[in-house]
Amino acid sequence: MSDKNKIFIFDTTMRDGEQSPGASMSLEEKIQISRIFDELGIDIIEAGFPIASPGDFEAVTAISKILKNSIPCGLSRASKKDIDACHEALKAAPRFRIHTFISTSPLHMKHKLNKSPEQVLDAIKESVSYARNLTDDVEWSCEDGTRTDMDFMCKIVELAISSGAKTINIPDTVGYTIPSEFTKIISTLKNKVPNIDKAILSVHCHNDLGLAVANSLAGVSAGARQVECTINGIGERAGNAALEEIVMAIRTRNDLMPYSTGIKTELLSKASKIVSNATFPVQFNKAIVGKNAFAHEAGIHQDGMLKNRETYEIMTPESVGVKKTSLVMGKHSGRHAFKEKLNDLGYVDITDDVIQSAFGKFKILADKKKHVYDDDIAALVDDSMVLDKNVINLKSLKVFAGTGEPQRADMTLDVYGEVKKTSETGDGPVDAIFKCIKVLYPHDVKLQLYQVHAVTEGTDAQATVSVRIEEKGKTTVGQASDTDTLVASANAYLSALNKMIIKRNKTNAPIEHETKKMKGI
Repeated sequence: MSDKNKIFIFDTTMRDGEQSPGASMSLEEKIQISRIFDELGIDIIEAGFPIASPGDFEAVTAISKILKNSIPCGLSRASKKDIDACHEALKAAPRFRIHTFISTSPLHMKHKLNKSPEQVLDAIKESVSYARNLTDDVEWSCEDGTRTDMDFMCKIVELAISSGAKTINIPDTVGYTIPSEFTKIISTLKNKVPNIDKAILSVHCHNDLGLAVANSLAGVSAGARQVECTINGIGERAGNAALEEIVMAIRTRNDLMPYSTGIKTELLSKASKIVSNATFPVQFNKAIVGKNAFAHEAGIHQDGMLKNRETYEIMTPESVGVKKTSLVMGKHSGRHAFKEKLNDLGYVDITDDVIQSAFGKFKILADKKKHVYDDDIAALVDDSMVLDKNVINLKSLKVFAGTGEPQRADMTLDVYGEVKKTSETGDGPVDAIFKCIKVLYPHDVKLQLYQVHAVTEGTDAQATVSVRIEEKGKTTVGQASDTDTLVASANAYLSALNKMIIKRNKTNAPIEHETKKMKGI
């Protein structure tokens, strides 16, 4: 690709992004962010607004000293005091940029600046010329550019370039424009400003109508060669154009946008996390860097992904620094994805009956809770593998608990093929459950351990119950998981008991004898 198709990435995360409510960053956080940005390959890093506060001045100064590849930049209004502050903060860098701006829309000139168009023209000439005497890299922006009169814009852009600006930025300050209109603005400047070839045109779009990325790409297609953006799209109000979306749109649709950036896309996810940790979380469905950007739950999608990942992914997760695609197991997942998940978890030699049993339980569990984790699935399979050999199985359980009344359990068990029922009270619901089991299958064991812990986080987490019982020197351990702790308790006890029966039969007599004894034969 020729240099004319190189798109410069100007990041303003630490300036415009920090102006988001709740996104204030400490000096240490800004230094950490600037290091990853430098590694990421960002061309220009707008490190702050030096005149705004001592903290901003300190941050711009510190960042300008540590960057190895990126050009540090500071923002200033059209005043000598602001420009001097920028120069003082940046002067330690071998190269730096001063970015100065002034409002140019009729609305802003009248109500914000209280200046006439002629006064604004004078301010542009004076400020840009002053900054140019301090550095040969001056950027000038017309604030509220997309609501500026087009003829006036052509005039002020020509003036800014002749005064020494090498980059002309057209901001959609309030996210007002749409792609077709923005294309016309950039095209008009390219065609009507006589010295436009002496500067790089830049775009800076806000997301108030959700069009920041679309408008930025429209500007690039019309001739802009710098895009101002932020990681995660943070910024004032609805935010700025998201850097990761701009870069990956160009990379993914290079057939329609034959441009290049110097961004190492494999670091995008890492940069997103560092910025998120310093500011606020990224929404799950955020493009490119959101938690769900490469996650698939729908059974149809998962089936397609397992056959060919291109069916539902237009870019690879690895290309943005995500380790792999995530097939999220939920109520929409199909049997194919469930079996693939079992293979990933190491269950490669289990029978179809166990898979079928575990899949049925998985569907029931997925209806109960939003997130089904790998540990949840492993617990379901382990239960199914044990139950495949069980001679006593839980058919139903109702527990009555609370204050003022004895705790009671109503239980139905399948004992060697015979369905038995009972109702017992106890010192607490778990005691009542264990009494029911002893009544329906008389036995004499010692309970050595009863333990409950959550498999995964959240109030809808599965509880895993562990039970250890002892009989004549032999011990067995049963484990069961369920979102209902009491059901898990019953199944864990039955699991241990079934294992004890197997041990007992192996030692004393064949299982047929035990079966006959239970049926009274």
